[in-house]
Amino acid sequence: MLQVITIKAFNDNYIWLIKDSQSQRCILVDPGDAQPVLEILEQQNLSVDAILVTHAHQDHIGGISELLAHFNKEIPIYSKDKLFSSSEPVEEGKTLCFFEQRLSLKVMFVPGHTLDHVAYYNDSSLFCGDTLFSAGCGRVMEGTHQQMFTSLARISQLKDTTKVYCAHEYTQQNLIFALHLEPKNRALRAHMQKVAKLRQQGLASVPTTLALEKTLNPFLRCSDTGLKNALQNKLCDEIHDALHCFTKLRQYKDVFIC
Repeated sequence: MLQVITIKAFNDNYIWLIKDSQSQRCILVDPGDAQPVLEILEQQNLSVDAILVTHAHQDHIGGISELLAHFNKEIPIYSKDKLFSSSEPVEEGKTLCFFEQRLSLKVMFVPGHTLDHVAYYNDSSLFCGDTLFSAGCGRVMEGTHQQMFTSLARISQLKDTTKVYCAHEYTQQNLIFALHLEPKNRALRAHMQKVAKLRQQGLASVPTTLALEKTLNPFLRCSDTGLKNALQNKLCDEIHDALHCFTKLRQYKDVFIC
């Protein structure tokens, strides 16, 4: 049986551990901090088969060197670029297989937040780093708004039932922004209440699902007439098309203060 375990790191990062209970082996996704990972590995008596990196920001790769030193062996590290001596650069569409093929993940290039950003997915799960968040998306730091828009559009084509494992706990802040745009949106209000209860209990608000994000996430709804009208009213500016809506929305979010 495969299980995805949430590992909290820093203030709001999530490291994802994919555990194969049959073999007591696991895969790590974006281990930015080694210590919480080592604690879980010891508690559950797990060995690490591979590390998946979505992009090369320090809060996603900062724990890898310490982990490698601790294991004292070569562990394959999958990423777009060669970041470590044991790195295995991935290609768009490549299928990675683990645990005697009990787990397979495909590679999707999703530039925008960074130029090297990739996501890993299968029919049930998406590990998307800082590209898609619950009710939000990553900042456009190295790429272009066109690239990020296209990356999110590609993600939107996955199955609605896909569980979305993003790398940060940003849901409440994102919902505040979404409700600033659409204060009468009942679905947003209901989800805000649900997330608030989870966070009060110290629980993660993710994974989310792609179906939910298509309903709530303004960055996946840039063709929605109601959202475009709401954004036009806030900016006092005309919105021409979905890409223009996304660009203005992301720029507005960049300067928005909760």
